[in-house]
Amino acid sequence: MPLTPEPPVAAPPDLFELEACALERALRARDDHSLSAAQYREALGELAVHFERLMRDSRRLIRRSDREERELNILNSELHRLAAQLEYKAKHDSLTGALNRGAIFERAGLHLERAPLALVVLDIDFFKSINDNHGHPAGDAVICEVVNRLRSAAPALAEIGRVGGEEFSILLPDTDFDTALQLAEGMRQAIAGRCFDCLPGRTVTASFGVSRTAQHGDFGDAYARADEALFEAKRGGRNQVRAGVAASACSSN
Repeated sequence: MPLTPEPPVAAPPDLFELEACALERALRARDDHSLSAAQYREALGELAVHFERLMRDSRRLIRRSDREERELNILNSELHRLAAQLEYKAKHDSLTGALNRGAIFERAGLHLERAPLALVVLDIDFFKSINDNHGHPAGDAVICEVVNRLRSAAPALAEIGRVGGEEFSILLPDTDFDTALQLAEGMRQAIAGRCFDCLPGRTVTASFGVSRTAQHGDFGDAYARADEALFEAKRGGRNQVRAGVAASACSSN
């Protein structure tokens, strides 16, 4: 079956066709020496009218273009803002603003490409009883206050993440093991040292585990060692800091 040829595409209209015709008539009048002065004035007047229209349309188009450019700039800024918000939400815990589990593991991998990494993990002691006895809003307030106290006790280079309901991880890039243990003890004291305003009459404590991994080491292994140390702290009575297995070997790297 023969193909039906597509109809030709019509050329877009010439926005300045009238002005072009007026200019052409004025040029013919200029070269026609038989015309009278009145006919010359008429041709010049017609050209002036069309020139004024051309100027008005040009100004209108320029204003429209400027307005559209401003609108595009606003839309572009809004898109960048929304993209930044989405990226932030994808990497941060919505309750506390701390890094989420995925972001912590991603950041840990990046740190280990450059230097050794110490890891502190902690878990709020008896957190279920806080929710059961005081309600989930009080539990959320405790979680937020714990993160605030961790931030006040941690060094500037630390990265704090919420990896579970009441579980947290702190990355300490290029930090030796003894220093990491001291920092974890400072965080423990920051949490247990004074009552929480959101939970009057009850002390909040947390148990800590610490590990360290050499550059290019396995963060999963470091996390497992710190997690096991955390459970030792729980089994040992809570509200204490314990060192992860094989930590001394890691601290020598």
